[in-house]
Amino acid sequence: MVPKVIFVLGGPGAGKGTQCQNIVKKYGFIHLSAGDLLREERRNPNSEYGELIENYIREGLIVPVDITCSLLERAMSLSGKDSFIIDGFPRNQDNFDGWKRRMAHKVNLLFVLFFDCPLEICTERCLRRGAEGSGRADDNIESLQKRFNIYLQETKPIIDYYNTLNLVERIDASNGPNEVFEEIQNIFKAHNLQSQ
Repeated sequence: MVPKVIFVLGGPGAGKGTQCQNIVKKYGFIHLSAGDLLREERRNPNSEYGELIENYIREGLIVPVDITCSLLERAMSLSGKDSFIIDGFPRNQDNFDGWKRRMAHKVNLLFVLFFDCPLEICTERCLRRGAEGSGRADDNIESLQKRFNIYLQETKPIIDYYNTLNLVERIDASNGPNEVFEEIQNIFKAHNLQSQ
């Protein structure tokens, strides 16, 4: 069975995590967050990559793609399932090239779900999340500025590239969570993806 994959991309705080949980509940997809997998690996005392990942995340930099791809591939095969939403990946050209080299021929990419949200709203959401104790070291204004710059310079061109292939489904992520999920359900319906 060739795994079905949907990439979920958008700026920090665009609501990707919240909506991925809704998709998991309604459609039974397995949610893989590149960031969560990296953070989990970083906390694993036996990981060969832990310290390296820690340094990259602290500096607001993107972890080398081969590490991220191997974590994604391992999570996909361990799940025993065939439908995945991959959140926050590919985030730059290196991610994209690494995915193409290592994974693209092993999966069926259905589309890219693009959470389009103004940076002011994203900033407000991340700072609120940080103030509410998200436990994320990067929910502060300095890290956010770095993350937004990386998003605009490196992730947005990837979204634009997929758009030239007619693989992008754009969502107005400035709306409330319920309206956003309604939009997602319409997209899933248009792609004949059934709720479970």
